[in-house]
Formats: sequence, C-alpha cells, structure tokens
Amino acid sequence: MTETLTTEWTSVPTAVGDLRALVHVPTSLGDDERRPGVVLVDGSGDGACDDWGGWPEWVASCGAVVLTHDKPGCGGSPGHWTEQTLADRAAESLAAIEELRAHPRCAGQPVGLLGVSQGGWVSLLASATGGPDFVVSISGPGVSPAEQERDRISREIADLPPAQHAAAMAWVDERCARLVAGEPVEEVLADQLRFADEPWYPAVSFVYDDPRNLAFAAGMLDFDPLPVLRQVTSPVLALFGGADTIIPVAESVVAYTENLPTLEAGEHGLAVFPRGNHGLFVADPDPEVPRGDQLAAGFLPMLTGFLADARVREPAA
Repeated sequence: MTETLTTEWTSVPTAVGDLRALVHVPTSLGDDERRPGVVLVDGSGDGACDDWGGWPEWVASCGAVVLTHDKPGCGGSPGHWTEQTLADRAAESLAAIEELRAHPRCAGQPVGLLGVSQGGWVSLLASATGGPDFVVSISGPGVSPAEQERDRISREIADLPPAQHAAAMAWVDERCARLVAGEPVEEVLADQLRFADEPWYPAVSFVYDDPRNLAFAAGMLDFDPLPVLRQVTSPVLALFGGADTIIPVAESVVAYTENLPTLEAGEHGLAVFPRGNHGLFVADPDPEVPRGDQLAAGFLPMLTGFLADARVREPAA
C-alpha cells in the first residue's frame, strides 16, 4: 500500500518569506521515470511539512511525487497561519505547485493539489486562477465556513434540551454576524464569557476562545465556495466520508455536482465512502493496525486512477 520514499528539503517562496518544504520521491522510480506531482494542502490549524503522518506515502503509492510544506509560523517558517486569508493560502499553494513543477521527477507531468478539509476550499480557489492541473478535495465543504461550523456545532450539542440548543445556536449566529461585520474580536470574546456556565459553552467556544483564532475566522466565515466552484479550470475529484460529523456532506455533494463547470466528459469525479469519517478513515487509530489499512476501501485505488488519467492530459503552460 505504501511507497518507500526519499525526502529532499526545499522551500516555497511566499509573501511572508520562504516556507520549509519536503519533496517525497518514491525510491522505486527508474532513473528517467517521472510522475505527476501532488502538493498536499493542509486543513485548519497549524501544520508542518514533516507532520503529515502516512499521507505522503499513501499518495505516492497512487503514482505521484509529493510535496508538503509548512504553514506560516510552523516548523520554524516565518509568519503565522492565523494572519492568512484563504486567498493567501491559495497563492501559497500555487507557489508550491511551481516548486514541484521545477523538480526533475515531475518534468512534463501534470502537477495538482490535494486539499484536506479547509484545504479543499484553498485548492478550489487556486484552480479558479488556472494554476493546478487537477484538484483532489478530501472532505472539502461545498458550503461557507459559517455554514459548515454552524452545522458542526449543532451536531455536537444535538443531545441538549431544545431550549439550550436554541440558545447556543443563537449565540453562534450572533457571533458570526458580529465577526463578519468587523466588530473587534475582544468585544465579541468578552460577551461570549457571559455564557461560561452554560452546558453548551465548551462546544461553542472551542477554538473560538482566542483573539488570534477569532480574527482568523472573521476573515473567512462568509467565504462562498459556489462562485469559485463555477470558475475552476481543472478536473476535480471530490471525496467525502458518509460518517463525517465535521461538514454537511449531503449539501456539499449537491454544491459540487450543481456548480462544477462541464469539462470534457468524465474528467470530474465524486464519491462518498459510506463508513468514512472526515479523514476518510473507517476506524479509530489502533496501535495494532497500520493507519493506512483503516482508510476507506476504494479511496486509494480511486486516487490512483485519477492520477493515471491526469498523466495523459497536457499540463498547464
């Protein structure tokens, strides 16, 4: 299932400085053999180029050379990821694509993005500019960050009495509206503390209890992926887990199917793996079981087929 890889240090130039990056090259490649390139685009939170677990090996096993890079402020790289917009992240991903295109193992081959969760939005934004040759979106929401987070929190507190659930969601909606309107995050945080004794407070305040995180969220909550989906220029493989409790899967499937532009027949793909969670795993981590063996059956073969099809396409100029 996995490839043995050699790793090469490189960097990705961005507006905040050069980010650490690793190119993961399968040792099985012949001297003159080249493969498509895949840049992994992380989800929310921090992330370092050497903290992807088994993902580089799993993606490489599908027929790719893989690049991973730090988020700003992680792994010793400059900047800080909470100061980015989604557009900043898309620009960063485009720079990573160019770095991988320049690698001799990807010469003349298509190079694209594999975005996980929030990285799905980022990858679509990058595709709307004509940059990547393909996009793989894993659990990338087809709704706005505000809608996605509202759905997630509502699920998490679904067992509360109706009145408490309604009160919690009323604050979620108010907080979102105030942040989008540009109200100082310190004022929003101060008001949120009024609810510290409520049973729903831990769920509602999780990751929303820090000024830096709130400021980051304020800059993206009203992002609308539908116009972006209509502008993508590359084939998209959109994959979801049917057991995902983080994003609204049904609404996301509808968004992709109704808004992706028509390319040549069969170039887009979409699948929902019934038992898959947000990361497309079908079980919790078990030290006795290789984590890759817990990925949804069919995921890696589907990715292998998509990348094999990408190899016959002309890469972007």
